[in-house]
Amino acid sequence: MGRVIDALQPYKSILQRAGAVLLTLAVWQILAMSVGHQLLVPTPLSVVRRLGTIWTEAGFWGTVWFTFRKIVAGFLLGLGIGMGLGALAGRFPLLEILFRPWAVMIKSVPVASFIVICLIWMSSSRLSVFISFLMVLPIIYTNVLQSIRSADPRLLEAVQVFRMPWRRRLTYLWLPQMKPYLLSACTVSLGISWKAGIAAEIIGIPSGSIGQMFYDAKVYFNTVDLFAWTIIVVVVSVLFEKGFLALLKWAFGRLEKL
Repeated sequence: MGRVIDALQPYKSILQRAGAVLLTLAVWQILAMSVGHQLLVPTPLSVVRRLGTIWTEAGFWGTVWFTFRKIVAGFLLGLGIGMGLGALAGRFPLLEILFRPWAVMIKSVPVASFIVICLIWMSSSRLSVFISFLMVLPIIYTNVLQSIRSADPRLLEAVQVFRMPWRRRLTYLWLPQMKPYLLSACTVSLGISWKAGIAAEIIGIPSGSIGQMFYDAKVYFNTVDLFAWTIIVVVVSVLFEKGFLALLKWAFGRLEKL
């Protein structure tokens, strides 16, 4: 028995995740059997069957690509502008004071309010880009600002005394300082960008989007499709999150070696 446990030790993490998935499916199946109505809670098997056919339908990949590129564009805009504003606010305290009310407002106002207001200003096809950007911006901004504030004063003083060039300051001081904050901010904001972007599409209903698929499933009481598209969004967002974070870590590693 001990040998079997030792042999499975390298796969402990995988087994734990598989066990969590199986437990979730079991709870889902029990709930579906308890309710006893596919319209309210479809069974896991019916959703899996639907997933097996939905990707073969005309327009499926176009729909996924439409939503993917909109939300990713919004996330990247929020990342770039948030880093820039955070760096400026860390360098100039007056700017941090000026930016603070905007950051607090964006974090506090409900996403649905922003979506409805923005529908007055722009087309529904651009809505998910802007809403994703808006939700990501304060998270990146706050974390970058915090990373600059947390820098060791003695290191900053040494940098000034020895007049270290900006390239070396960036490589040896600011990148290592910013790395954990930025990775944490991206981990949080990636999930939020997808939630907010999909919510914007469901309310705005741009043609050819995943949000339209959710809306149609609701209108026609197609709960199986609703669950299937939910799983598709989760899978796509998780894959993008894993890939982007791996790329970000690789980029940090390359820059630190310069």
